[in-house]
Amino acid sequence: MSSRIDRRFAALREEGRAALVTFTMAGDPDYATSLALTKALPKAGADVLELGMPFTDPMADGPAIQAAGLRALNAGQDMVKTLALVREFRAGDADTPIVLMGYYNPIYIHGVEKFLVDAKAAGVDGLIVVDLPPEEDDELCVPALRAGLSFIRLATPTTDDKRLPAVLANTSGFVYYVSITGITGAAAPDANKVAAAVARIKRHTKLPVCVGFGVRTAESAAGIAQNADGVVVGSALVDAVRGSLKDGKATPQTVPAVTDLVAKLAAGVRGARRDAAE
Repeated sequence: MSSRIDRRFAALREEGRAALVTFTMAGDPDYATSLALTKALPKAGADVLELGMPFTDPMADGPAIQAAGLRALNAGQDMVKTLALVREFRAGDADTPIVLMGYYNPIYIHGVEKFLVDAKAAGVDGLIVVDLPPEEDDELCVPALRAGLSFIRLATPTTDDKRLPAVLANTSGFVYYVSITGITGAAAPDANKVAAAVARIKRHTKLPVCVGFGVRTAESAAGIAQNADGVVVGSALVDAVRGSLKDGKATPQTVPAVTDLVAKLAAGVRGARRDAAE
């Protein structure tokens, strides 16, 4: 049976365009605002939602996403609340794919079997767990696949053709290509280098390839979308949340600050394939 992720990318292929994949931190800056923002993202133009699972030691994340995780944790966000947020979102949206992204520790603390049951019941579609390499697939990846959750793997500029088959072996949903070496939000990706990398990955898999890390503007998103199946934007959205806060608290501008940026990014992504074809 096809998943929400499979169905969404199939529909976008029919439209001839890439997906806009948005990353926000669950519970940032508080549960209610985070839920309102998550509900608003699809209407603003997001095709797939990535929700960060807050963690105290996010080694692959830059300062913006680290700060978002700490804001969420300080507001009382935990795994139970993150799954509750997905459940509340899913009550009003049966179609938009949701992927939880983060680190293994919060899942391990929750209990792997319990987490997989709870995540599936809440309406989660896939997982990106950045600190579990393919050699650890029995720990979470294989059980997740058995539970009906996609396990989405990261490929990077240093993932060579020898390593790629191991990375892709149990990957499902899509492949997340990290367009730069380093932490999130550190630099802008080079569209030409990304195009070559996407083409190389596609020689090894039929899965969609989504590109993230460093995409901040509609122009950059459009450039990536000409060759990738999806464009992932995270740090720019998290920065928009931070910039809207007053004394660390949400304001009436918090949700619109993010959805306005998402609408611009979506316009860039939606125009990309047309521009490439003309």
